[in-house]
Amino acid sequence: MFKNKRLLTWILLITITIFSGCKSKFEKLLKSNDTGKKYQEAIRLYNKKDYSKALALFDQLNQRFRGRAEAEDLAYYYAYTNYRLRDYTTSRYLFKVFADTYPNSARAEECRFMSAYCFYLDSPKYSLDQQNTIQAIESLQLFINLYPKSDRVAEASNLIADLRDKLERKAFSNAKLYLDIGGYDVQNYRSAVFAFKNALRDYPDTKYAEEMEYLTVQAQYLYAENSIEIRQEDRYTEAIGLADDFIEDHPDSKYLKAVQDYKKKASEAIVKVQKLLAAQQQAQQQKSQPA
Repeated sequence: MFKNKRLLTWILLITITIFSGCKSKFEKLLKSNDTGKKYQEAIRLYNKKDYSKALALFDQLNQRFRGRAEAEDLAYYYAYTNYRLRDYTTSRYLFKVFADTYPNSARAEECRFMSAYCFYLDSPKYSLDQQNTIQAIESLQLFINLYPKSDRVAEASNLIADLRDKLERKAFSNAKLYLDIGGYDVQNYRSAVFAFKNALRDYPDTKYAEEMEYLTVQAQYLYAENSIEIRQEDRYTEAIGLADDFIEDHPDSKYLKAVQDYKKKASEAIVKVQKLLAAQQQAQQQKSQPA
């Protein structure tokens, strides 16, 4: 047992010594001024998929190789090293710099696409701010405009469609939120109507169109229902108009019966509110007449 412990101890010491030696060798290279050797080692580490160490060397070499023959290769590997480490903010910038700096390079098209693709990868889930999503769409569209015959155009178009769906979902979610919280303030229902209409205007081909049109009818009806009597007739009338548009556009919709119900209730409510207002007006006139 004692011999086994001694053997394990020796193995551990040898492993530590080897590891320390390798580490010291890399640290010495980092501190050296041998840019040629650093460049070769950075490429070797990249190909070995040791991206963290490769990046440490590329960071140092980036400034020193400007204007040299190796600068283009360095810029290419530097961008991809950040990409492999999932630093999409840095890599998208570096890919763009490469495409702008070397527009005639055989890699320019690839790097222009990768810059846009990094924006795509940085696009957050639909419930968060979508600025990166918008920039991703713009970058991908720019790529398509610059390279209309590229083999990557189909992929870029698919990515744009995916990003647009996220924006549509965001717009739909924001509008529906107004409807969900409408009971706290009647104006939320009106805001929901505007938000749904704006979303449909911005994304006329959205897959959420039918549901949004139905919810627009619902929101307008609830807005009328919760308004003061003097405003109800006009607002119910608007709900009926929206319902008629929906019925015409979606005769086979699963929401058809619900929309017809809203139209029927709005029509009945108009009759009731007209009678109520007429009675109030008559009572007011009688009250104002001299005894």
